[in-house]
Amino acid sequence: MDWISGIQRAIDYIEEHLTEEIDLAEAAECACSSAFHFLRIFGIVCGYTPGEYVRMRRLSLAGADILEKRCNVTEAALHYGYETPESFSRAFRNFHGILPSQVKQGCSLKAFSPISVKLDKQGGNTMNYKIEKRPAGLLVGYKKRFRGVPYGAEREKQEDRFFRTTRAKQRLLRGASDTPEIDYCVIKNIDEEGYDFYIAYNLDEWSRTEMFNPAVTGVDFMDKLGFEQIEIPPQTYAVFETPKMRRPIMDYIALRQQIVTEWLPSTDYVFADAPEIVAMHWPVNGKEAKQRYIEICLPVENKF
Repeated sequence: MDWISGIQRAIDYIEEHLTEEIDLAEAAECACSSAFHFLRIFGIVCGYTPGEYVRMRRLSLAGADILEKRCNVTEAALHYGYETPESFSRAFRNFHGILPSQVKQGCSLKAFSPISVKLDKQGGNTMNYKIEKRPAGLLVGYKKRFRGVPYGAEREKQEDRFFRTTRAKQRLLRGASDTPEIDYCVIKNIDEEGYDFYIAYNLDEWSRTEMFNPAVTGVDFMDKLGFEQIEIPPQTYAVFETPKMRRPIMDYIALRQQIVTEWLPSTDYVFADAPEIVAMHWPVNGKEAKQRYIEICLPVENKF
């Protein structure tokens, strides 16, 4: 219950300061949380980053103010924290679908109401997990900046598209990997706008060193593919696995949501400021293909 009431206090703080600069650290303090943990928990509970929530609330209120003639466009821009009327107009159009100057012409506006967080009955499910202290590691992969929060339908769409449109890069790295049957996904650098999402593989030291050497690879374009080394610091992880089957994707999506909405708030753990790792154990052919499973490794630390 604590994290629900904490997020509500943070929302109340945001609502009271919508026309001022929002201090993320102070919002996190209202939720009795670190800034890093707050970003993740807010996204889980509300479905938006704090930055997205603030932006949509401001633009919703600005539209109503202009419609009711409480202020003009320039006054609304300054009142809701935009540096120029031009930047305000761009944001306004992206949200409402029209320019501020069109509001009085009878066009429709969008309304985004304040979120009220309430405790909902959940749980009653069995979840197997283990807590592991893992040493530092090093993966090689490539990234894309995802928008929004690392949970929910928006991530599913972005993740699916990223995998579908980078097949050649995956095959190249998989061919050099020590464990070609495992695809890794790594989430890093979470902030108010989004996060870095990596597709990565486990390469040995020689392969990591020589992969950009044309004399070894026989090609001169490796440095243009966006590959980079991804450092994984030593960290404690809560580790969950899907059932083994040929296509465990749907179970993976459901398990991911279950972890953060049911398991996490029922424990003494909170998110740690470290990469989140997903290991997709994906044998390709034969009977082994029926033994595919996905391992979710959530970085955690004890909150006490």
